[in-house]
Amino acid sequence: MPDIDQQTSDLPSRSHFRITVIAVAAIIALIAGFGGIYGIDGLTRNAQAQTSCAAAVDIAKKIAPLAKGEVAALTMATAPRQLPDLAFNDADGKARKLSEWKDKTVLVNLWATWCVPCRKEMPALDKLQTTLGGKDFEVVAINIDTRDPDKPKNFLKEGNLTHLAYFHDDKAKVFQDLKSANLALGMPTSVLIDGSGCEIANIAGPAEWASDDAVTLLKAAIAK
Repeated sequence: MPDIDQQTSDLPSRSHFRITVIAVAAIIALIAGFGGIYGIDGLTRNAQAQTSCAAAVDIAKKIAPLAKGEVAALTMATAPRQLPDLAFNDADGKARKLSEWKDKTVLVNLWATWCVPCRKEMPALDKLQTTLGGKDFEVVAINIDTRDPDKPKNFLKEGNLTHLAYFHDDKAKVFQDLKSANLALGMPTSVLIDGSGCEIANIAGPAEWASDDAVTLLKAAIAK
């Protein structure tokens, strides 16, 4: 049987061993946690974003000084992040995906008729589409009303908002997808993305998108 001195001398090595085991277990749990939250596909997508989305972060840095006045609330991307490939429907009920706008700068906007700030923002988005919409830029405004599909259509018609294409998701999954990506905290929500589907900037709440401040910033983001 070892004496007291021998037992005492063994304490540091035993403690070190226990700490090492705990640290390894914590690392394994952390990796498992990331896998559980993001899944293998999510981890792969995140790794791909580090490469494909670097240019979007560069654009964000370039246009950051222009985020003032009517668009001062925009938050610029500081790390590469690719949006989920949002799925929704067009006015004819055809299934669409955000990836169809590849190679275009896109302002993704989520709106609903029950959201008062959304309704106030829509005329500005319609005018922005008139001003900048084309081969290099588009406003993709997705309605997430879950009841009475005619209500948002009538709202656009009555407001003579004819330049925005009508897109909708009556299950509001697009909101949950952006919320999971920490890009939707409330309504309205807008995310500016580049032609690879990577975040340039986002804003929680309305903005005066037809203002000179907004148009100047967006033109700088679109510029190749």
